[in-house]
Amino acid sequence: MNRHTKVAILIAPILAIAGYILSDTYIENQAQEQRVFALNSESECDVLAKRCVLSAGELKINVYDEHGITFINSTFPLDKATLFLVDQHDQATSYPLAMEKSAYYWSRQTPLRNNLNDKNYKQKIRLIAQIKGGQYIGEFNTNSL
Repeated sequence: MNRHTKVAILIAPILAIAGYILSDTYIENQAQEQRVFALNSESECDVLAKRCVLSAGELKINVYDEHGITFINSTFPLDKATLFLVDQHDQATSYPLAMEKSAYYWSRQTPLRNNLNDKNYKQKIRLIAQIKGGQYIGEFNTNSL
């Protein structure tokens, strides 16, 4: 075996490991880039009756309200979730949601139920869910009972 073959056999594993590390770093950086996706309602939303599912690709988010506490749960773990209640003058009030049992479940006490019961109108809701570098943004109306 000549000298060049010996050097090639010694350097090949080092280059393979370095290539693996660099490709993993590159893919992780791509995952952290800011991207925005639209969440669309699968059907007419009624958060009081627990019938409101928003989707974007494989991500599905269920939005519902129980006893004045608004819940969301998703098919993928979220990093952050914020709910906005929009009034008739298009002014939004933000409600950052807190993680429940895991990153799949989020909740917060909101006046959503009172708004729907008292004013008897369609409440406009905006939702922003963050997963790594992706932001999933949806806007929908919910009917009152």
